Amino acid sequence: MQDAATALGKVQAFLEHCRVEKGLAVNSLDAYRRDLEKCRSFLLQGAEGRRPLPEALARYTDSLYRSGLSSRSIARHLTTLRNYFSFLIKEGDLAADPTQALAAPKQWSNLPKYLNTEQINRLCATPSPDKPNGIRDKAMIELLYAAGLRVTELCELELSDLNLELGVLRVMGKGGRQRIVPVGKSALDAVRTYLDAGRPALLGGGGSRYLFVTARGGKMSRQGFWKLLGLYGRKAGIFHGLTPHVIRHTFATHLLEGGADLRSVQTMLGHSDISTTQIYTHVLRSRLKKTVEQHHPRA
Repeated sequence: MQDAATALGKVQAFLEHCRVEKGLAVNSLDAYRRDLEKCRSFLLQGAEGRRPLPEALARYTDSLYRSGLSSRSIARHLTTLRNYFSFLIKEGDLAADPTQALAAPKQWSNLPKYLNTEQINRLCATPSPDKPNGIRDKAMIELLYAAGLRVTELCELELSDLNLELGVLRVMGKGGRQRIVPVGKSALDAVRTYLDAGRPALLGGGGSRYLFVTARGGKMSRQGFWKLLGLYGRKAGIFHGLTPHVIRHTFATHLLEGGADLRSVQTMLGHSDISTTQIYTHVLRSRLKKTVEQHHPRA
């Protein structure tokens, strides 16, 4: 399979492989599909599809750079291509990797945004305690911060996933990986209040297996909570662009600042690879400097 125009003819088989063998989440599969469709559309233009595959892919990569995409987005595209063609090699459709000569863009390591303790306390106090949806929103924010959840994980929680007696939460993460996360007293109290006063009022006598529901009885959507959090962020006077992932970063940063080790934080965040958790090493470096200043005799 050396012809560029037919090189992306097994996209569906690749996606099925990623779903079954690798256990990738729906969002990851959708990202792979979009990247590969974008590449295929380029290869079908004019003479591009008749070029040798390595040359056609190099020209496609050049088009990504010219399009103004960020380095992070281009790097993701190239990762998708490498994974796809690696799959074709294993299937026996290709003898050599046509992506070997593709140069990945340089990426600067951006420190994740996070809130300080005063800001997170202010945010948690913003939802109205007198309205069912305010009680729900406070419980969601408290739980998001207490467990470092992804927004999809938060919205997909079911009643059976929370054990109030043990103070733990069962979370289904990316790729169907399950983890158990301990939950602090403040979040547990907020959830208890929501279960006693907020949730029954929202359901109006109806039922739902999901923990967090809307006034219509359905589960809270990730887009809906994203908008709510942004609204509460503005009310609390926090910087523009507050997202659920900022709260997740805040959870990890505060744990490390408090003395937690990177492996423990990796487990609680549900990262499959420690390298993903290492974006928080700026916190460890800061703590190391303080340790030296406090304990070294000549600091």
